[in-house]
Amino acid sequence: MTPAFTLLAALDYASVLIFALTGALAASRSQLDIVGFIFIACLTAVGGGTIRDAILNREVFWVADPVVIAVASAAAIVVFFTAHRLESRYRALLWFDAFALAVAVPAGVAVALAEGKDWPIVLVMGMITGCMGGLMRDVVCNEVPLVLKQGELYVTCAFAGALGAVLAGLADLPAGAALTICAGIVFILRAGSIAFGWRLPVYRSRPPRPGAPKR
Repeated sequence: MTPAFTLLAALDYASVLIFALTGALAASRSQLDIVGFIFIACLTAVGGGTIRDAILNREVFWVADPVVIAVASAAAIVVFFTAHRLESRYRALLWFDAFALAVAVPAGVAVALAEGKDWPIVLVMGMITGCMGGLMRDVVCNEVPLVLKQGELYVTCAFAGALGAVLAGLADLPAGAALTICAGIVFILRAGSIAFGWRLPVYRSRPPRPGAPKR
C-alpha cells in the first residue's frame, strides 16, 4: 500500500471505531437490544463517509473493505456489555463524539485532496464526513442532534478544521501536518464547547415595535 492509502485507511478505521462507540452509547440511552446497538453503531460509523463517497462518485469505503462493518459491530457489542459501568453515558458520548469528529473531518479532507478536488469541495467533504453520521444517529434515536443545538460549536468545528487544512496546504505544508492541524483545530474547538461552554451567538426574535404592521 502507498503511504497516502495507508493514511486514508487509518483515518477511516479510527473514525469508524470512535463514531461506532458513540452510536452504541446512544443506543444504550434508548435501551435498545443488541441488534439495535449494532445498527445504530454502524449507521453512525459509516454514515458520513458513505455520503462523502457517493458525492465524489468513488467506491463506498465500507463496500471496498467490509471489515469496517465488523469493527463497528464489535464496538457495539463491547458497549452493550459495558455501558452500565459509565457514570454518565451522555458525557462519555459527548467526548467520544468530539474525538470522532476530530478524526472524521481530516478523513474527509484527505479523501477530497486525494481525489484532486478544489478547496471548496475539500471543505464540504470534511464537514459531511464529520457531521452526517452523528446527525443520523441522533435523528434515529429521537435526540436533538448535536449539530443543531443552540449555539453549540459542532459544524463550526468541522468547518474551521477543514479550512485550517486547506490553508496549511496552500502554505505548502506536508499532507500529514495539514491533517494534524485540522484535527487539532476541530478537537480544541469542540472540547472548548463541551468543557467551557463556548458558543456562537444565536438568533433572538424581537417583539414588533408598537404600531408596526404585522408580517
